[in-house]
Amino acid sequence: MPTILNSEHMLRTAGLRVTRPRIAVLTAVYDNPHADTDSIIGVVRDELGAVSHQAVYDVLRALTAAGLVRRIQPSGHLARYESRVGDNHHHVVCRSCGSIADADCAVGTTPCLTASDDHGFAIDEAEVIYWGQCPDCLTTQTSSPTRSP
Repeated sequence: MPTILNSEHMLRTAGLRVTRPRIAVLTAVYDNPHADTDSIIGVVRDELGAVSHQAVYDVLRALTAAGLVRRIQPSGHLARYESRVGDNHHHVVCRSCGSIADADCAVGTTPCLTASDDHGFAIDEAEVIYWGQCPDCLTTQTSSPTRSP
């Protein structure tokens, strides 16, 4: 989790102006991995008071474009933001509750970047999503009594 000074340095290094909303949004993403926009807005408002939805959307867009945060959007889910950038990790998503966790590449540093046919593309990222049920949902499912008709 970045400190205010680290956040300021990260923003300046990325060529972004240092503002309170940018620091608050960057900190919110670091403190709340895989948070959706509404959750980030809530955290930022707790920190700064009144801030518009549009301001947070604009900051998230700028941070994503600068490579300081990563936007992911599993099929059928809202966009989520994370601070883990610069590697080729993937995600596991619970079909029941929607929780998301990071999943490192299974073998080697970037095996997913070797496509069977790249069609001439210069591939620099692969996106893999594993779907299933999280431990909490599995526990709830196995501990819930089943009813007979």
